[in-house]
Amino acid sequence: MFDIGFWELLLIGLLALIILGPERLPVAIKTVRNWIANARRISENVKSELTEELRIHELHSNLKKAEEANMENLSPEVAESLKTLQDAADMVNKPYQVKVEDADQTAEPITKKNS
Repeated sequence: MFDIGFWELLLIGLLALIILGPERLPVAIKTVRNWIANARRISENVKSELTEELRIHELHSNLKKAEEANMENLSPEVAESLKTLQDAADMVNKPYQVKVEDADQTAEPITKKNS
């Protein structure tokens, strides 16, 4: 990304030490480190939002393809997108309902202890 070698970094560090002094240099380094961390965090957030938007756009286009084909003879990727959208719609419409398969796997018989 940047073409900065060892000697350039050494020169920048020496100038910072001379200009800021030994008392303020650690604070300046921490401040710059926090700025870089914030910039990285913001870029990761933007990247994840763009990825999610692209996924939503792809699902939307696959749904349009499925509607044009009248939900018949769908390609595997379109069928998978349609199933994903149906699952998301079910989760939004009934967020607290447990699926029957999940309930059967997690259910344990209740027994009373005779004390």
